[in-house]
Amino acid sequence: MGTKESERDPASGESASRAPGMSLETLYRAVEQCADLIVITDAAGRIEYVNPAFEKLTGYRKQEVLGQTPRILKSGEQGADVYRELWTTIRAGKIYRNVMINRKKSGESFIVEKTITPVHDGSGSIAHYISNDRDISERRRLEATLFQAQKMDAIGLLAGGVAHDFNNLLMVISSYAELMQDAIGPGHRLHRNVLEILSAARRATDLTRQLLAFGRKQAQKLQVLDLNNVLREVSKMLARVVGEDVELAIQMDPDLGKVKLDPVQVEQLVMNLAANARDAMPKGGKLTIATRNVELDEDYVHVRTIVPAGRYVMLEVSDSGDGIEPEHLPHIFEPFYTTKEQGKGTGLGLATVYGIVKQSGGFIWVYSEPGMGTTFKVYFPRVEESAQICRPSESDVEPEALRGRETLLLVEDENAVRHPACEFLRQCGYSVIEGRDALHAVEQAHEHSGHIDLMITDVVMPGMSGGQLAELLLERYPDMKVLFMSGYSERVVVRHQIPAPPTNFLQKPFTLKALAAKVREVLGNTAAKGVSAGA
Repeated sequence: MGTKESERDPASGESASRAPGMSLETLYRAVEQCADLIVITDAAGRIEYVNPAFEKLTGYRKQEVLGQTPRILKSGEQGADVYRELWTTIRAGKIYRNVMINRKKSGESFIVEKTITPVHDGSGSIAHYISNDRDISERRRLEATLFQAQKMDAIGLLAGGVAHDFNNLLMVISSYAELMQDAIGPGHRLHRNVLEILSAARRATDLTRQLLAFGRKQAQKLQVLDLNNVLREVSKMLARVVGEDVELAIQMDPDLGKVKLDPVQVEQLVMNLAANARDAMPKGGKLTIATRNVELDEDYVHVRTIVPAGRYVMLEVSDSGDGIEPEHLPHIFEPFYTTKEQGKGTGLGLATVYGIVKQSGGFIWVYSEPGMGTTFKVYFPRVEESAQICRPSESDVEPEALRGRETLLLVEDENAVRHPACEFLRQCGYSVIEGRDALHAVEQAHEHSGHIDLMITDVVMPGMSGGQLAELLLERYPDMKVLFMSGYSERVVVRHQIPAPPTNFLQKPFTLKALAAKVREVLGNTAAKGVSAGA
């Protein structure tokens, strides 16, 4: 085989010289079995040959495309200037390289790295063009997924940082408003004004909490949960959220596995998804919330490369609403991105959902088509532990329960935050030592002749962190308890050299009454020793 000096070219039928040491039949087999798409055209661009890889990817049979031009693959997603450059380049006898979007026979788009090489005959004229296309659709999809994840992380860092700085401002506003409210009494003509200030501060606090959730900096109180139990609690409020014209269906897997989550955050997640579904059904419809166990195998992971294989509990929220336009889908989890009319949405609902899911180690996917409704699928890793039934207390504290006689050391580098906190705690009967920062707190503690029952300290401060300060002062006051406060989450707190896991933790912004209640809770915990923690 391959002993003649010249043989017929299997692609064009023309006579060609055999390559030294390799027959044309071998070359033909190589092209036929090549994984890339090979297309050979004549000088006018009419197709004379396509390899099996072309048929497999495009869906066109060889007999359908012979004699036609590669325009049959034109997607319409690239401008005419791209094709003008292509023909200008190859007609000049040069090699053309580019990334192009083509279309299969089915109408589905695919992306290729294209190389077109002119083939010259013996006289130097262009006789054929060889196009070599490598399908990079999957690579581009993975790159887009990674880019979106990186973008969301970057936005989350920005949002979390802004929320942290804003928290201190809210502390100042709400603290002085609380002091004013207590000073003027309910009969004063300015009392209503103060209530409006406090109400606005609470609304702003809710916004910053949503930003912190998106930035994954919200404080978490993780518990092993049965998601069905949380859903039963939330369902009592859902009817009021979605309205009477929306049919609510809840489908729970009776053998649902356990997850480790913050129950308050889960409620927040479900309520936000339900509110989003309600807004997508202005004329009514059906909202379905379901739970079930799923096991994601390698086939699924191949499609959703960010999700590791394993056992999950899935929360599915589906609506029969308007659906989401394709151009909006990549942006729906971005903070402040909204398609609603001005004044009808903050653009933080789905951003909050995304942050909660990611902070909890889960994954979320959205499926939607215009006019066909939307489905959100949230996957939480399963845990093999027994569910806890404890829930944080929401009971109000009586004013007398806030009072005490102990000695407190309050350390906060923001004067506008520290002053009202110290004033309120003194009004509650405490003896309060102020520390402008960690170093000043050390000086004040050394000048103090008596004992210190509790140190309340910010975590992130210049010079020395709250954790380092606690470690230093506990050597002198081994029975002193410590309450950490921060605009950052507990995870960030742990990274700032806290000498023991901080369960005595108060997330900013908080009200002065919440601070006093937490102080009383920590001091009343007679079992706590050293840097006890609880939150």
